[in-house]
Amino acid sequence: MSNLAIVAIGGNSLVRDNGRDSVQDQYEAVQETAVNIADMVQEGYNVVVTHGNGPQVGFGLRRSEIANEIAGMPDVPLVNCVADTQGGIGYQIQQALTNEFSKRGINKKVATIITQVEVDINDPNFQNPTKPVGSFFTLEQAEEMKMEHPDWIFMEDSGRGYRRVVPSPKPIDIVEKEAIKSLVDAGYVVIAAGGGGIPVIKTRENEYLGVDAVIDKDFATSLLAEQVKAETLIITTGVPRVCINFGTPNQLALEKITVEETKQYVLENHFAPGSMLPKIEASLSFLESGGKKVVITNPESLRDAMNEKQGTHIVKQLNAAHCMQ
Repeated sequence: MSNLAIVAIGGNSLVRDNGRDSVQDQYEAVQETAVNIADMVQEGYNVVVTHGNGPQVGFGLRRSEIANEIAGMPDVPLVNCVADTQGGIGYQIQQALTNEFSKRGINKKVATIITQVEVDINDPNFQNPTKPVGSFFTLEQAEEMKMEHPDWIFMEDSGRGYRRVVPSPKPIDIVEKEAIKSLVDAGYVVIAAGGGGIPVIKTRENEYLGVDAVIDKDFATSLLAEQVKAETLIITTGVPRVCINFGTPNQLALEKITVEETKQYVLENHFAPGSMLPKIEASLSFLESGGKKVVITNPESLRDAMNEKQGTHIVKQLNAAHCMQ
């Protein structure tokens, strides 16, 4: 379908801070995001929405551990926590979008697809976990939790504190891609590959089997965008534009850049591995697999970004008019 855009919502953007992380707080954040997505639909875009789940899957794991410690309830495996958060967050986005469309008189239906994403069991990340999940902790808190759970690994995340990290293998196939395509073709706004998708491997018997991991939502979104042949990939983050020399007096916000320029900035280490780098790598993968444009911005700038008044736009090459400016 033409004019198809895939919009990736960060899981952290749905939890504003450690004091506002209830389910109701999250729904209020989702409602704000729904306004921005409805703006896109009103501008004529067909939309597929993906979302992260880093904080939420960590909350689910912790609830499971506490329930096990206090009441002897069975532990919930990580892969099931991913599935649970995919359904829970998808429900909230689906409801908020349906309500927003109703307010505006937009005749659009919304559906959430519980999405499995195939990974390779030999992916090196299973031996070297890198994906942050759950809340931010001080170094002292992280060390205390490590004493309770010796097999847990903590890493500093973006200068905001320490978080538990779990395996994050690269996605290789979206299992439900045909169902997603069919719904998009039928005019639905689809929520899919939530939390990067439920990680599964394919056995020698050609059966799928869930594995404990959290797939990076930006890589899964890029793969989904490739497989449903979207024209535009939109990744929302905490800043209106991507910057180079971030946090220095020479900080520069990027407006429109080419694939080659982006690759050069990667080589110069301008993007932090735990935050912006995966978004940039996913963007390059999408563009090199047939996509036309990537936009990276914060949710509140989405409408302006679609009209090129905000956001960082990554394209294959600049047109002549832009080069003459």
